[in-house]
Amino acid sequence: MSKKASCSCGELQVDVSGEPKIVVACSCTNCQKRTGSVFGVSAYFANDQVVAKNGEFKSFTSTGDSGGKIERHFCPHCGSTVFWEAGFVPHSIGIAVGCFSDPKFPKPIAAAWCASKHEWVSFPNTMPTSNNQDFSKGA
Repeated sequence: MSKKASCSCGELQVDVSGEPKIVVACSCTNCQKRTGSVFGVSAYFANDQVVAKNGEFKSFTSTGDSGGKIERHFCPHCGSTVFWEAGFVPHSIGIAVGCFSDPKFPKPIAAAWCASKHEWVSFPNTMPTSNNQDFSKGA
């Protein structure tokens, strides 16, 4: 099954096939700043699941809380960050779950970087949590 993610204005789109390898909620400071919220929810797909990237995008590379590089790609028209490559999830593309606009999208299976989450944020007791990106093992 194909899934389409897009920015706020619709100019930048990414089409992927199949289900994500992993979906994770992340409270690292980079995700907080990327989203403008207290955490981000990311879906990671294998590179061979990417069917198409359509539209113009700009890129920004930074060092994540893990010390690895993250190259984010965002729409130059509306500013939405749609997808990225992160060194801690090799051979994969991360896509912001909200860009799919699908309320039935798979829920996160883990919460990462909980050491930097806001005190009032809580995740279900049944959800594995970590203070780093350990969720990427096996992804």
